[in-house]
Amino acid sequence: MDKNKTVLVIAPHLDDEALGCGGVISNHVDRGDKVCVCFVAHRVYNHVYDTTKMEIEKKHSMKAKEIMGYHESCFLDLNDERLDLCIQDIIIPLEDYLIKTRPQIVYSPFCNDNNQDHQAVAKAVQVVLRPSAVPFVERWMIFETPSSTDQGPLVGTFGFQANVYYDIGNLIDKKLKAIASYETESRPYPNPRSPDGIKALAMKRGMECGLNYAESFMLAREKV
Repeated sequence: MDKNKTVLVIAPHLDDEALGCGGVISNHVDRGDKVCVCFVAHRVYNHVYDTTKMEIEKKHSMKAKEIMGYHESCFLDLNDERLDLCIQDIIIPLEDYLIKTRPQIVYSPFCNDNNQDHQAVAKAVQVVLRPSAVPFVERWMIFETPSSTDQGPLVGTFGFQANVYYDIGNLIDKKLKAIASYETESRPYPNPRSPDGIKALAMKRGMECGLNYAESFMLAREKV
């Protein structure tokens, strides 16, 4: 990875950034890159907008941010039960933030995750990242999200096809610690987002490329 880049991670929900690329975020930070994370939605509990729970989750995200050490968080605060109803509601603020930050590297969720919010965000990202609109973007990567990507693919669609692997052997503990910051989202094994599940996926991806632990991605576009 190149140094001194601006990196944007687009996370459908608070915790997706740590689940999908917590190791790589920390790696970018260690290399001197400026990392920004854009959280698209807040969670709605039983169809109720709960500001108290939302603030608790934001505090959890700030704790994870401190652990990973990245530069900036942005909260679009969209309703996660309605993202798929109007993609334009995602496109407009996301495009504004992209123009503001002007990242050279972008990470975003997989379009065929078994989660309607992830699918909606992925569709919006495809529009926002059209080459003519963002010539400053040099590399666009798709991340996998434990408990969403691995629960598919949806019938009649293609599954996640890892073709880029990053060594997180010295960052796996930091990734697990960042994920643990989201106390309300922790699940017991054998849930894929449990500590053992996260570690098992990192080991599996590592074995695929000859490493102890790895995070895997799909390269969507790169300018060289």
